Amino acid sequence: MKRLILATAIFAGTVSSYAITNNETPLTNTTYCFKNDTFKEISLDKLPSALSKVLKKDFTTAKVNKAYVNQYSQYKLELSINKKIKIVYADKDGNWLDEKEISNLKN
Repeated sequence: MKRLILATAIFAGTVSSYAITNNETPLTNTTYCFKNDTFKEISLDKLPSALSKVLKKDFTTAKVNKAYVNQYSQYKLELSINKKIKIVYADKDGNWLDEKEISNLKN
């Protein structure tokens, strides 16, 4: 009988330990490491003509807010499309790049 009571107490203690609420507060000071910090802002008139042409072709309703370039002549463009901000990347020849393809991200 003592074993039955002991086994029940151990079982109840084990099961109740899973019901404990987590009182840990989540991290509020999260630091994000942006890998494309090496982009330097440039004026919009410094964009290569090939990139300007492909922008007009592929993003007809977009307005370029800001343009940035890195040491590999890759461009980061901040576009406004229907009141929403979109970041796109391209090379100097007007080829669209995925963020993973940016040269300074490979370092």
